[in-house]
Amino acid sequence: MPIEETGSDSGKLWVVSVSTRAVTTAALAAAVAAASYVQPRPLPLAAAAVALVVLVALGWPSLLRLPAPGSTRLVVALCGIGGAAVVYLTPGEPVLRHLPVVLAGAVVLAFVAQMLRRDGRPQLTESVSGTVAGVVAALGAAGWVAAARSDAGAALVVTSAVALAVAAAVSALPLRGWVALGVSAVAAVVVGGGAATLLPNIDTVSGLWSGLVAGLAVGALHLLLERLPKRRARLAGISAATLPVVVCGILVFVVGRMVIL
Repeated sequence: MPIEETGSDSGKLWVVSVSTRAVTTAALAAAVAAASYVQPRPLPLAAAAVALVVLVALGWPSLLRLPAPGSTRLVVALCGIGGAAVVYLTPGEPVLRHLPVVLAGAVVLAFVAQMLRRDGRPQLTESVSGTVAGVVAALGAAGWVAAARSDAGAALVVTSAVALAVAAAVSALPLRGWVALGVSAVAAVVVGGGAATLLPNIDTVSGLWSGLVAGLAVGALHLLLERLPKRRARLAGISAATLPVVVCGILVFVVGRMVIL
């Protein structure tokens, strides 16, 4: 991943450019789309969800500048992977019925991790809340697996992932603020509707809705991340690039249940 190296008193830091982050997000979304068509479904997509969770977990403490990064990475990764596994293994409907149990266990693990700290526990509140926030984000990856098990199945995943990839690519344009969000949303809506027209098992209106959700997710996170301080570790850039793909998973599942009959 291209990086810009800078110096600091605590060691080397890296700044991942907006364009690099956008390209990475687009590539990850394309990988999700490809995994949805590999047999036996949805096992490859579940493996892709696990990979997304790991990428988010690796850089999450650096992205939020949390203390005790090792325990935060472990809790986020374990719970995110557990969420994807639970959704994959749950028989019948509703496929997300065991996900709240994983989230509840994550909150307990977050407190246990703080109890095991031996550094005086500075920034205790920030560490707990940041860890739980990372778990909530990572659990979104399970939504891709759940979406693949819906009636639209692979068509819904591909439509949403392609729209997400296009929205991420558009976010690399030299636009900022609400303008960038609007342009990303419009591009994703157009691409989502076009992809749904070409694919079976999904109608154009559902594709438009999927594109809108993907575009808003990318645009909103782009708007949020551009407000963060620019100096971040390399792993934080990877986590930031993966975050839109992970968060969009659960949103795609919701769209599939609400608009696809």
